Amino acid sequence: MVTERGTSFGYNNLIADFRSLPLIRKEGYPVIFDATHSVQLPGGQGKSSGGQREMVPYLARAAVAVGIDGIFLEVHPDPEKALCDGPNSLYLDSLPELLAMVMKIDRIVKL
Repeated sequence: MVTERGTSFGYNNLIADFRSLPLIRKEGYPVIFDATHSVQLPGGQGKSSGGQREMVPYLARAAVAVGIDGIFLEVHPDPEKALCDGPNSLYLDSLPELLAMVMKIDRIVKL
């Protein structure tokens, strides 16, 4: 199993390269996409990391459309109070809608 979770792109930014997902699968490994870590901004808040949680649904849908085997999402009832990774974590109550959407995409892609 291989997890794509973003690569450093300059300072304070991670980028997920979706071209790698089918290439990894072609080698015979299941591919997991970490949609929440991929939006992390390392050191973006000075001494701690920031994040762009609003981008998680876009990246999750795109990764599933490429044909990944699984998705990793950090969720919290109140990300602002999370002990770590709050800025890139999803609100727990947003999870059902996102999962319903990515499951629909997954079914279409894997027909």
